[in-house]
Amino acid sequence: MTFPLTPFMRAAALALGLAASGAAMAQTAICYNCPPEWADWGSQIKAIKAKTGITVPPDNKNSGQSLAQMTAEKASPVADVTYLGVTFAIQAQKDGLVTTYQPPAAWKEIPDGLKDPAGHWFTIHSGTLGFMVNVDALKGKPVPQSWADLLKPDYKGLIGYLDPASAFVGYVGAVAANQARGGTLENFGPGIDYFKALQKNEPIVPKQTSYARVLSGEIAILLDYDFNAYRAKYKDQANVQFVIPAEGTLVVPYVMSLVAGAPHAAEGKKVLDFVLSDEGQALWGNAYLRPVRASAMPKEVQARFLPASEYARAKTVDYGRMAAVQKAFSDRYLAEVK
Repeated sequence: MTFPLTPFMRAAALALGLAASGAAMAQTAICYNCPPEWADWGSQIKAIKAKTGITVPPDNKNSGQSLAQMTAEKASPVADVTYLGVTFAIQAQKDGLVTTYQPPAAWKEIPDGLKDPAGHWFTIHSGTLGFMVNVDALKGKPVPQSWADLLKPDYKGLIGYLDPASAFVGYVGAVAANQARGGTLENFGPGIDYFKALQKNEPIVPKQTSYARVLSGEIAILLDYDFNAYRAKYKDQANVQFVIPAEGTLVVPYVMSLVAGAPHAAEGKKVLDFVLSDEGQALWGNAYLRPVRASAMPKEVQARFLPASEYARAKTVDYGRMAAVQKAFSDRYLAEVK
Protein backbone atom coordinates (compact mmCIF):
# COMPACT_ATOMS: atom_id res chain seq x y z
CA MET A 1 0.00 0.00 0.00
CA THR A 2 1.40 3.42 -0.93
CA PHE A 3 0.70 6.83 0.54
CA PRO A 4 0.87 10.14 -1.31
CA LEU A 5 3.80 12.34 -0.38
CA THR A 6 2.84 15.37 1.67
CA PRO A 7 4.46 18.71 0.85
CA PHE A 8 6.59 18.28 3.98
CA MET A 9 7.74 14.83 2.90
CA ARG A 10 8.55 16.10 -0.59
CA ALA A 11 10.58 18.95 0.90
CA ALA A 12 12.42 16.54 3.18
CA ALA A 13 13.21 14.21 0.30
CA LEU A 14 14.47 17.14 -1.75
CA ALA A 15 16.65 18.30 1.13
CA LEU A 16 18.11 14.82 1.55
CA GLY A 17 18.81 14.63 -2.17
CA LEU A 18 20.56 17.99 -2.16
CA ALA A 19 22.61 16.99 0.86
CA ALA A 20 23.65 13.76 -0.84
CA SER A 21 24.52 15.68 -3.99
CA GLY A 22 26.54 18.18 -1.97
CA ALA A 23 28.40 15.38 -0.21
CA ALA A 24 29.25 13.79 -3.54
CA MET A 25 30.51 17.11 -4.92
CA ALA A 26 32.57 17.70 -1.79
CA GLN A 27 34.47 14.48 -2.42
CA THR A 28 36.37 16.13 -5.25
CA ALA A 29 39.62 18.07 -4.93
CA ILE A 30 40.86 20.01 -7.93
CA CYS A 31 44.61 19.79 -8.42
CA TYR A 32 46.33 21.99 -10.98
CA ASN A 33 49.22 20.29 -12.78
CA CYS A 34 48.57 16.63 -11.89
CA PRO A 35 49.06 14.99 -15.31
CA PRO A 36 48.69 11.19 -15.23
CA GLU A 37 51.65 10.61 -17.58
CA TRP A 38 54.01 12.75 -15.52
CA ALA A 39 55.73 11.23 -12.46
CA ASP A 40 53.04 8.51 -12.54
CA TRP A 41 50.42 10.85 -11.12
CA GLY A 42 47.96 8.37 -12.66
CA SER A 43 48.73 5.78 -9.96
CA GLN A 44 48.74 8.41 -7.22
CA ILE A 45 45.30 9.70 -8.26
CA LYS A 46 43.88 6.16 -8.20
CA ALA A 47 45.35 5.53 -4.75
CA ILE A 48 43.95 8.81 -3.39
CA LYS A 49 40.49 7.77 -4.58
CA ALA A 50 40.80 4.26 -3.12
CA LYS A 51 42.13 5.43 0.25
CA THR A 52 40.21 8.64 0.86
CA GLY A 53 37.23 8.50 -1.51
CA ILE A 54 38.31 11.82 -2.98
CA THR A 55 38.38 12.19 -6.76
CA VAL A 56 41.26 14.23 -8.18
CA PRO A 57 40.55 14.90 -11.86
CA PRO A 58 43.70 14.62 -14.02
CA ASP A 59 45.06 17.98 -15.13
CA ASN A 60 47.65 18.48 -17.88
CA LYS A 61 48.77 22.02 -17.13
CA ASN A 62 52.44 22.65 -16.53
CA SER A 63 53.77 24.78 -13.68
CA GLY A 64 53.69 28.05 -15.60
CA GLN A 65 50.18 27.47 -16.89
CA SER A 66 49.00 26.56 -13.38
CA LEU A 67 50.47 29.74 -11.94
CA ALA A 68 48.83 31.82 -14.67
CA GLN A 69 45.45 30.14 -14.11
CA MET A 70 45.59 30.63 -10.34
CA THR A 71 46.50 34.28 -10.88
CA ALA A 72 43.50 34.74 -13.18
CA GLU A 73 41.22 33.03 -10.65
CA LYS A 74 42.63 34.68 -7.52
CA ALA A 75 39.34 36.43 -6.67
CA SER A 76 37.38 33.19 -7.07
CA PRO A 77 39.71 30.16 -6.87
CA VAL A 78 38.84 26.92 -8.68
CA ALA A 79 41.79 24.75 -7.63
CA ASP A 80 42.18 23.29 -4.15
CA VAL A 81 45.79 22.14 -4.37
CA THR A 82 48.59 22.54 -6.86
CA TYR A 83 51.79 20.68 -7.77
CA LEU A 84 54.62 22.91 -8.93
CA GLY A 85 58.30 23.16 -9.58
CA VAL A 86 59.80 24.88 -6.54
CA THR A 87 60.51 28.21 -8.25
CA PHE A 88 56.88 28.53 -9.34
CA ALA A 89 55.74 27.73 -5.79
CA ILE A 90 57.95 30.48 -4.39
CA GLN A 91 56.37 32.88 -6.87
CA ALA A 92 52.86 31.65 -5.99
CA GLN A 93 53.61 32.34 -2.33
CA LYS A 94 54.81 35.87 -3.14
CA ASP A 95 51.64 36.49 -5.15
CA GLY A 96 49.36 35.31 -2.33
CA LEU A 97 47.99 32.41 -4.37
CA VAL A 98 48.72 29.67 -1.83
CA THR A 99 48.12 29.40 1.89
CA THR A 100 49.73 27.61 4.80
CA TYR A 101 49.21 23.97 5.64
CA GLN A 102 51.52 21.64 7.53
CA PRO A 103 50.45 17.99 7.13
CA PRO A 104 50.58 16.90 10.78
CA ALA A 105 51.87 13.35 10.40
CA ALA A 106 54.79 14.15 8.09
CA TRP A 107 55.74 17.79 8.58
CA LYS A 108 58.69 17.20 10.90
CA GLU A 109 60.21 14.64 8.52
CA ILE A 110 60.51 17.13 5.65
CA PRO A 111 64.06 18.53 5.85
CA ASP A 112 64.57 22.26 6.34
CA GLY A 113 65.21 23.91 3.00
CA LEU A 114 62.70 21.61 1.31
CA LYS A 115 59.67 23.41 2.75
CA ASP A 116 58.48 26.91 3.45
CA PRO A 117 58.75 27.21 7.26
CA ALA A 118 55.14 28.40 7.51
CA GLY A 119 53.81 25.73 5.14
CA HIS A 120 53.02 27.69 1.97
CA TRP A 121 54.71 24.86 0.05
CA PHE A 122 56.58 21.66 0.81
CA THR A 123 58.52 19.10 -1.20
CA ILE A 124 56.87 15.77 -1.93
CA HIS A 125 59.67 14.33 -4.08
CA SER A 126 62.70 15.34 -6.13
CA GLY A 127 64.20 14.45 -9.47
CA THR A 128 67.52 14.75 -11.29
CA LEU A 129 67.61 16.27 -14.75
CA GLY A 130 69.42 14.50 -17.57
CA PHE A 131 68.87 12.92 -20.98
CA MET A 132 66.01 10.44 -21.43
CA VAL A 133 67.15 8.54 -24.52
CA ASN A 134 65.12 6.15 -26.68
CA VAL A 135 68.06 4.07 -27.91
CA ASP A 136 66.08 2.47 -30.75
CA ALA A 137 65.08 5.91 -32.08
CA LEU A 138 68.77 6.83 -32.42
CA LYS A 139 69.04 4.19 -35.17
CA GLY A 140 72.59 3.22 -34.39
CA LYS A 141 73.90 6.63 -33.35
CA PRO A 142 75.77 6.66 -30.03
CA VAL A 143 73.93 7.61 -26.86
CA PRO A 144 74.96 11.21 -26.08
CA GLN A 145 76.96 11.57 -22.87
CA SER A 146 77.36 15.32 -22.52
CA TRP A 147 75.76 18.69 -23.17
CA ALA A 148 78.40 19.20 -25.85
CA ASP A 149 77.32 16.00 -27.60
CA LEU A 150 73.81 17.38 -28.20
CA LEU A 151 75.28 20.09 -30.43
CA LYS A 152 76.69 17.52 -32.88
CA PRO A 153 74.96 17.41 -36.30
CA ASP A 154 74.36 13.66 -35.81
CA TYR A 155 71.46 14.49 -33.51
CA LYS A 156 69.61 16.88 -35.82
CA GLY A 157 65.86 16.43 -35.44
CA LEU A 158 66.27 13.97 -32.55
CA ILE A 159 66.33 16.29 -29.53
CA GLY A 160 63.45 17.64 -27.49
CA TYR A 161 63.09 19.85 -24.44
CA LEU A 162 60.08 21.42 -22.79
CA ASP A 163 59.60 25.16 -23.29
CA PRO A 164 61.96 26.82 -20.75
CA ALA A 165 59.78 29.94 -20.67
CA SER A 166 56.74 27.97 -19.48
CA ALA A 167 57.41 24.49 -18.12
CA PHE A 168 59.47 24.09 -14.94
CA VAL A 169 61.42 21.11 -16.30
CA GLY A 170 62.31 23.29 -19.28
CA TYR A 171 63.67 26.00 -16.99
CA VAL A 172 65.58 23.40 -14.98
CA GLY A 173 67.18 22.16 -18.21
CA ALA A 174 68.19 25.71 -19.06
CA VAL A 175 69.71 26.31 -15.61
CA ALA A 176 71.51 22.96 -15.76
CA ALA A 177 72.96 23.65 -19.20
CA ASN A 178 73.93 27.17 -18.18
CA GLN A 179 75.72 26.01 -15.04
CA ALA A 180 77.45 23.20 -16.94
CA ARG A 181 78.72 25.66 -19.56
CA GLY A 182 80.19 27.99 -16.96
CA GLY A 183 77.23 30.26 -16.26
CA THR A 184 75.63 31.25 -12.96
CA LEU A 185 72.22 32.37 -11.76
CA GLU A 186 73.52 35.91 -12.27
CA ASN A 187 74.86 35.16 -15.76
CA PHE A 188 72.68 33.21 -18.20
CA GLY A 189 74.85 34.09 -21.19
CA PRO A 190 76.38 30.61 -21.61
CA GLY A 191 72.94 28.98 -21.43
CA ILE A 192 71.40 31.35 -23.95
CA ASP A 193 74.34 30.76 -26.29
CA TYR A 194 73.91 27.01 -25.84
CA PHE A 195 70.23 27.04 -26.80
CA LYS A 196 70.97 29.29 -29.76
CA ALA A 197 73.51 26.75 -30.97
CA LEU A 198 71.10 23.90 -30.30
CA GLN A 199 68.58 25.44 -32.73
CA LYS A 200 70.78 24.22 -35.58
CA ASN A 201 69.68 20.70 -34.65
CA GLU A 202 66.01 21.68 -35.01
CA PRO A 203 64.84 20.62 -31.54
CA ILE A 204 61.21 19.81 -30.75
CA VAL A 205 60.00 22.19 -28.01
CA PRO A 206 56.59 21.21 -26.58
CA LYS A 207 54.94 22.92 -23.60
CA GLN A 208 53.60 19.80 -21.85
CA THR A 209 55.10 16.53 -20.72
CA SER A 210 56.34 14.47 -23.68
CA TYR A 211 56.80 11.04 -22.13
CA ALA A 212 54.64 9.28 -24.74
CA ARG A 213 56.49 11.01 -27.58
CA VAL A 214 59.78 9.54 -26.36
CA LEU A 215 58.31 6.06 -26.05
CA SER A 216 56.96 6.29 -29.60
CA GLY A 217 60.35 7.43 -30.90
CA GLU A 218 59.09 10.79 -32.13
CA ILE A 219 61.59 12.38 -29.74
CA ALA A 220 64.76 10.34 -29.34
CA ILE A 221 66.53 12.48 -26.72
CA LEU A 222 64.52 14.48 -24.19
CA LEU A 223 65.84 16.75 -21.46
CA ASP A 224 63.88 15.20 -18.61
CA TYR A 225 64.10 13.67 -15.17
CA ASP A 226 65.52 10.36 -14.05
CA PHE A 227 62.14 9.18 -12.79
CA ASN A 228 60.53 9.34 -16.20
CA ALA A 229 63.44 7.50 -17.82
CA TYR A 230 63.45 4.72 -15.21
CA ARG A 231 59.70 4.38 -15.47
CA ALA A 232 60.01 3.98 -19.25
CA LYS A 233 62.77 1.40 -18.87
CA TYR A 234 61.41 -0.73 -16.03
CA LYS A 235 57.63 -0.25 -16.16
CA ASP A 236 57.00 0.24 -19.86
CA GLN A 237 59.88 -2.03 -20.91
CA ALA A 238 61.18 0.51 -23.42
CA ASN A 239 64.80 0.54 -24.61
CA VAL A 240 65.47 3.78 -22.75
CA GLN A 241 68.64 4.96 -21.05
CA PHE A 242 69.08 7.80 -18.58
CA VAL A 243 72.24 9.86 -18.91
CA ILE A 244 73.63 12.31 -16.36
CA PRO A 245 75.68 14.61 -18.59
CA ALA A 246 79.42 14.63 -18.03
CA GLU A 247 79.59 18.37 -17.33
CA GLY A 248 77.00 18.16 -14.55
CA THR A 249 73.30 18.76 -13.89
CA LEU A 250 70.71 19.72 -11.25
CA VAL A 251 68.63 17.93 -8.68
CA VAL A 252 65.39 19.76 -7.93
CA PRO A 253 62.40 19.43 -5.62
CA TYR A 254 58.78 19.31 -6.70
CA VAL A 255 56.33 20.70 -4.20
CA MET A 256 52.64 20.97 -3.39
CA SER A 257 50.55 23.71 -1.83
CA LEU A 258 47.05 24.37 -0.57
CA VAL A 259 45.48 27.06 -2.76
CA ALA A 260 44.42 30.22 -0.93
CA GLY A 261 40.63 30.31 -0.78
CA ALA A 262 40.34 26.70 -1.97
CA PRO A 263 36.66 25.81 -2.47
CA HIS A 264 37.22 22.31 -1.06
CA ALA A 265 40.02 23.00 1.42
CA ALA A 266 39.20 20.04 3.68
CA GLU A 267 39.45 17.60 0.77
CA GLY A 268 42.58 19.35 -0.49
CA LYS A 269 44.24 18.85 2.90
CA LYS A 270 43.42 15.13 2.79
CA VAL A 271 45.11 14.90 -0.63
CA LEU A 272 48.21 16.65 0.74
CA ASP A 273 48.21 14.32 3.76
CA PHE A 274 48.04 11.29 1.48
CA VAL A 275 50.92 12.21 -0.86
CA LEU A 276 53.18 12.49 2.22
CA SER A 277 51.87 9.33 3.89
CA ASP A 278 53.81 6.06 3.90
CA GLU A 279 51.61 4.77 1.07
CA GLY A 280 51.79 7.95 -1.01
CA GLN A 281 55.55 8.31 -0.58
CA ALA A 282 56.10 4.66 -1.52
CA LEU A 283 54.10 5.28 -4.70
CA TRP A 284 56.45 8.13 -5.63
CA GLY A 285 59.36 5.79 -4.94
CA ASN A 286 57.84 3.07 -7.11
CA ALA A 287 57.62 5.71 -9.85
CA TYR A 288 61.41 6.23 -9.45
CA LEU A 289 61.13 9.61 -7.73
CA ARG A 290 63.09 10.30 -4.58
CA PRO A 291 60.47 10.67 -1.83
CA VAL A 292 61.04 13.62 0.48
CA ARG A 293 60.76 11.12 3.31
CA ALA A 294 63.84 9.07 2.42
CA SER A 295 62.74 6.10 4.53
CA ALA A 296 59.86 5.51 2.10
CA MET A 297 62.10 4.71 -0.90
CA PRO A 298 61.70 0.99 -1.70
CA LYS A 299 65.14 -0.69 -1.63
CA GLU A 300 64.51 -2.67 -4.82
CA VAL A 301 63.72 0.58 -6.65
CA GLN A 302 66.82 2.35 -5.34
CA ALA A 303 68.92 -0.48 -6.79
CA ARG A 304 67.72 0.40 -10.30
CA PHE A 305 69.09 3.95 -10.20
CA LEU A 306 72.44 4.86 -11.73
CA PRO A 307 75.34 4.51 -9.27
CA ALA A 308 75.95 7.18 -6.65
CA SER A 309 79.17 8.09 -8.48
CA GLU A 310 77.05 9.26 -11.43
CA TYR A 311 74.67 11.22 -9.20
CA ALA A 312 77.65 13.04 -7.68
CA ARG A 313 77.48 15.30 -10.76
CA ALA A 314 73.95 16.42 -9.83
CA LYS A 315 74.05 19.58 -7.72
CA THR A 316 71.59 21.78 -5.86
CA VAL A 317 71.34 25.55 -6.28
CA ASP A 318 69.80 28.43 -4.36
CA TYR A 319 66.20 27.74 -5.37
CA GLY A 320 64.98 31.08 -4.04
CA ARG A 321 67.50 32.85 -6.28
CA MET A 322 66.60 30.50 -9.13
CA ALA A 323 62.99 31.64 -8.72
CA ALA A 324 63.95 35.31 -8.54
CA VAL A 325 65.78 35.27 -11.89
CA GLN A 326 63.32 33.02 -13.74
CA LYS A 327 61.30 35.79 -15.39
CA ALA A 328 64.42 37.59 -16.59
CA PHE A 329 65.69 34.35 -18.11
CA SER A 330 62.31 33.61 -19.73
CA ASP A 331 62.14 37.08 -21.27
CA ARG A 332 65.65 36.72 -22.63
CA TYR A 333 65.01 33.22 -23.97
CA LEU A 334 61.86 34.37 -25.79
CA ALA A 335 63.69 37.40 -27.22
CA GLU A 336 66.92 35.70 -28.27
CA VAL A 337 66.24 32.01 -28.83
CA LYS A 338 62.61 31.21 -29.56
